[in-house]
Amino acid sequence: MVFFLKKEINQKLQKLLLGFASGVMIAASIWSLLQPAIESYDDGVKKWLIPALGFLFGMLFLFLLDILIPHMHIDKQEEGINNNKISKRLKMFLAVTIHNIPEGLAVGVMIAGCINNNISQEAMLALSIGIAIQNFPEGAIISMPLKEEGLSKAKAFLYGFLSGVVEPLAAIVAILLTYFINTILAITLAFAAGAMIYVVVEELIPEANTGKHSNLATLGLAVGFVLMMILDIAL
Repeated sequence: MVFFLKKEINQKLQKLLLGFASGVMIAASIWSLLQPAIESYDDGVKKWLIPALGFLFGMLFLFLLDILIPHMHIDKQEEGINNNKISKRLKMFLAVTIHNIPEGLAVGVMIAGCINNNISQEAMLALSIGIAIQNFPEGAIISMPLKEEGLSKAKAFLYGFLSGVVEPLAAIVAILLTYFINTILAITLAFAAGAMIYVVVEELIPEANTGKHSNLATLGLAVGFVLMMILDIAL
């Protein structure tokens, strides 16, 4: 996206993109991850306990990454352990890298479930398409601010690309773990959902509602949510 957009990303467009990514991730967390986790059990305490625990563990995992790894948000607000030796550019890169981990986990868990015949190929494909689509706005959101910091388009693209490499790596870890321990599929599905919802609530929605044009973010969220819902149901 950095090669096609102007010098800096338009604020209205940024709000739309943030909202859109939020909508996709919320819908994917509900229909593609939590619902299959709940449906893994016929009845009893496990039907609600395992998904609930997995969801909370996923939230806690991202919370710990957030407070331990130094990073910087779009609004220049810094979080994590204070480290002045790390440049602003690297902190911005780390922020997106941290929040790409849940998306990789989600796709990996779905692939493992598909391999073990617990999840249909169509459901796995729907989630993968949804995550892929919302990676477009995420790529723009990380690359354009880096370009504004003085990086060339090529270097800004490289940073954006590298921040996304964590997704297939996280997916591989999730595939191996869930494939060899098939009994933990439900909790890993819910774990990925919790991690994604953490990103939405902690990062995407607050940034989308900062300053003017927050209503555009709400519209973007609606479009992203409905698109992911349709993908999941239609496929």
